[in-house]
Amino acid sequence: MLQVNWKIEFLKRFDSTFGRLACSVSKLTVTPRKETNKQHPKVLVIRPGGIGDAALLYPALKVLREGFQNAEIDVLAEKRNYGILYLCPYIDGLFRYDFKPPGELLSVLKIKYDIVIDTEQWHRLTSAISYLTGAPLRVGFATNERAELFSHTVPYSHEDYEVYSFLNLVSSITGEKYGFDGDEPFITVDSSIVSKVAPEIQGLRKKNKTIVGLFGGATVRERKWGIHRFAQLAKDLLDEGLGIVLIGGKSDLHDHRRFEEILGKENFLGFVGRTSLMETAAVISLLDLFVTGDTGLMHVSYGVGTPTVSLFGAGIQKKWAPIGKNHIVINKNLRCSPCTRFGYTPKCPYGVKCLNDIAVDEVKEAVLTLLLNRRR
Repeated sequence: MLQVNWKIEFLKRFDSTFGRLACSVSKLTVTPRKETNKQHPKVLVIRPGGIGDAALLYPALKVLREGFQNAEIDVLAEKRNYGILYLCPYIDGLFRYDFKPPGELLSVLKIKYDIVIDTEQWHRLTSAISYLTGAPLRVGFATNERAELFSHTVPYSHEDYEVYSFLNLVSSITGEKYGFDGDEPFITVDSSIVSKVAPEIQGLRKKNKTIVGLFGGATVRERKWGIHRFAQLAKDLLDEGLGIVLIGGKSDLHDHRRFEEILGKENFLGFVGRTSLMETAAVISLLDLFVTGDTGLMHVSYGVGTPTVSLFGAGIQKKWAPIGKNHIVINKNLRCSPCTRFGYTPKCPYGVKCLNDIAVDEVKEAVLTLLLNRRR
């Protein structure tokens, strides 16, 4: 996890230092084309960042495909969110700008796109890429100097659920106003991927009719509730007759071992460190409920239609928390929270009180309430 944090922090610092320069230089090196192919347009959607942003982009990609049925739609992503976008049925091509060597980015810049939609919220380098494509129609959020490189800009608000922010980008092109049904799943995992993990879930379901998944990881300390609390929650849910599945990546293996020590490895099914992102999405899709902090996998769970209990503190609930009747958000709403802006969470001087004040019993009650409501 520290390695991932280092890479993310490096990219943020690089953008802060060179992003403004890139914006200025781009305007001197390329003159965007004036004509677009209206019959069969080539569209590029730029989506850097984490898993959650990529998951919440799905509804916008869907309406984009519906509005441009004859278009060729590509997405420029990065390695850490590639797996989620790989599942998307609305796109034709998928590239990674941080793939080594940078051949995929160079390939993108050689394609004559007619429309570029930059979904990045703050950082500037993606707007430079947008401009360097030479596309006549370039859309993005007007949050800083990046706005100068777009032909169309869209205001960005922390008060809007992020799905709507992405939909607004498409609206600026089509002129249509799009709605969103918060109770309908919008990500489908291919059956071939589900079949890889289904046997283990089915085996657990023979012992426990209802299965709850837990994910205690996060990219920063300020979003972690603590693996000891998740282990206690698991104990309490086991006492209620529920099956437990623990999810995580290779960076969460240390927490997985602690979880085993507290709970006993025979008392839960662990997928930590042994599934790809796509397979993790498949596991989550087979659960009855998923408990997590404000994480990318929370958005994946929401997307595949699995009910969630999510723990919020640093993040902006109105902006990022799942909406709809199948989701419960626990948030202490302290005076110091939310503190995250544009993906940056400052170090907490209060010992992450916003999450540490959330009691295990409170989360357990939310789980049982949501499961009971689902059975009615």
